[in-house]
Amino acid sequence: MRILFIVNSVASSVTARRRVVIHKALSADHDVTLAETSRRGHATRLAQSAARDHYDLVVVLGGDGTLNEAANGLAGSNTALGVLPGGSTNVFARILGLPDDSVDAAGVLLDAIEEGQFRRIGLGAVEGRYFLFHCGIGYDAAVVEQVEKRGPWKRWAGHPLFIYAAMDTWLRRIDRKTPPLRVVDAHGTEITKGFFTIVMNANPYTFLGNRPFDIVPELTLDDPLAVVTLEQIRLRTLGPVAVAAIGPGDVRSRKGVDIRADVRSVVIECDPPSPYQVDGDHLGNSKRLRFTWTPEHLALVTPDLP
Repeated sequence: MRILFIVNSVASSVTARRRVVIHKALSADHDVTLAETSRRGHATRLAQSAARDHYDLVVVLGGDGTLNEAANGLAGSNTALGVLPGGSTNVFARILGLPDDSVDAAGVLLDAIEEGQFRRIGLGAVEGRYFLFHCGIGYDAAVVEQVEKRGPWKRWAGHPLFIYAAMDTWLRRIDRKTPPLRVVDAHGTEITKGFFTIVMNANPYTFLGNRPFDIVPELTLDDPLAVVTLEQIRLRTLGPVAVAAIGPGDVRSRKGVDIRADVRSVVIECDPPSPYQVDGDHLGNSKRLRFTWTPEHLALVTPDLP
């Protein structure tokens, strides 16, 4: 099998030793070409070239942002994506049931390749940019923006940095009185208004340590999108929602949360323009975002997919 092995060497948990060990393991039975990313968007161009050159598989060692870029380069092609955790949270790798350690995950990935565990999954898209697990608009994107501004800290601080950014953003950087987001369905009918919307292609939304943050537990990579909107952003709303998401409760039973499933198209209107992020990468601010879902749009190695 012809494999392009893409490595983001500056990702949080990528080391030279891990890269060498995984490269050697992949090369034992396959024709492997190594490529390292050097700038934002580079993984997309590398993956596009691999698809044009009819590679069988692109394996990515990096964080969720690098995976997202590679998925955008491969979407709609016959070249499959293989996932290895190399970031700080590794949401998508965990969704696939992979071990946190990238060397262990490589062993699982190689077994899945040997057993032919490939399938095509659906992808969400916002304004033409595909996402693997979610796009956040409003509060969470503002948090991601603050984390990215402290980029050098992310490799070492990880989850504490996100917690700090979440508190700082809630206290100083958002309007908690007037909801800026308007969710509109495919027919132009308003669904709800809110402060924070997550358009989900898979569950969980993220992980806190080893605990999944479950919002729509039944959502799989075979299903259309789920749209989750927080209509209130007070502590008495956020607290119970967070407790339900990481515990045995059900977020859908909480007041001030609107959840829509089986969504193939939706528009989020923002006044004023709101930040948005895709698979953990902040992409800027927008006044209007159109979302679509395309089934079976990405070939994926899926070991132990739930």
